[in-house]
Amino acid sequence: MIIDSLHNAEKYSGLHPLFSRAFQFIQENDLMALPDGTIQIEEGLKVIVSQKTGKTAEESLKKFECHNTNIDIQVCVKGHETIGWKPRETCVSPKGEYDPAKDVLFFEDQPDTFFSLKDRQFVIFYPDDVHAPMIGEDEIRKLVFKVKI
Repeated sequence: MIIDSLHNAEKYSGLHPLFSRAFQFIQENDLMALPDGTIQIEEGLKVIVSQKTGKTAEESLKKFECHNTNIDIQVCVKGHETIGWKPRETCVSPKGEYDPAKDVLFFEDQPDTFFSLKDRQFVIFYPDDVHAPMIGEDEIRKLVFKVKI
């Protein structure tokens, strides 16, 4: 997992061939004007745009998730979002089976830690990172880039 601000995004462009394209998309677009929904940027890279009221921790933990074939770059465009996190290797209670169509596996475990993102901060979740996003009381505008491994 990596947490940083968009000001430093260029530092991470070399970690995956599509990271630079995701950060380029952020620079080239008015993030507040993008419509909610999914935008296919190129093969192996899409972004999901949403603006919603945050959830309680209990509600978010119902979908404490990780992925096998995608890396998430989650960007808090506006608001204050809290996210729960735990390394996958220490999770012991899977909730159902891995769904390859949705690339998601849920866990009933509890996060080891919670952290917050504010305006123009981002987190990169690798398949080893189990996460519970969108915890907050106010409106959160965010982008979730799905980067094929």
